[in-house]
Amino acid sequence: MATTRPDKLHFTGNSAADELIARNPLALLIGFELDQQVPLQWAFSAPLELEQRLGRSLDARTIAGLDPGELEELFVRKPALHRYPAVMARRTQDLCVAIASEYGGDADRIWSEAESGQELRRRLLDLPGIGDMKVRSLIAILVNRFGVRPPGWEDVLPQHPTLGDVDSPEALERFQEAKRAYKAKRRAQASQ
Repeated sequence: MATTRPDKLHFTGNSAADELIARNPLALLIGFELDQQVPLQWAFSAPLELEQRLGRSLDARTIAGLDPGELEELFVRKPALHRYPAVMARRTQDLCVAIASEYGGDADRIWSEAESGQELRRRLLDLPGIGDMKVRSLIAILVNRFGVRPPGWEDVLPQHPTLGDVDSPEALERFQEAKRAYKAKRRAQASQ
């Protein structure tokens, strides 16, 4: 399936980090995995910092084969790559092990070889650390920014705003404001 690749995804405000997550499918997936309990910008900047600490391009087989303690040290080193760096080092390694074993280390194969929208959704859900909410955003990004459109993609594309709608720094700000408003509304409803 032919796809396009944007020059950058406007998730961090750091040009190099935004370019990496657009260029390297593994970096994008690691960013999604880390996007919990930290600001979005921190999560999606971490793959660039990890790449720099590794001293080489992000590669699923390399990360899968690292000594877990070595990977944890890379995550824990100041500034830490996540609020919970040790836990996220393990989750990142689990993600890379799955990509190495299921897709020969090529994260792009997760979507480029999906034969249907439902298969794409299943493949993403099968990845460690990637739950349903993240899958919906990932699908929107893949469809809207990368042109990934297996048969039936329309059936799995979310109908609500996601990171897939972010195409500029201004769009990121609008998305984050809408997300904050949505969360505030849910908290208010829960307290009634």
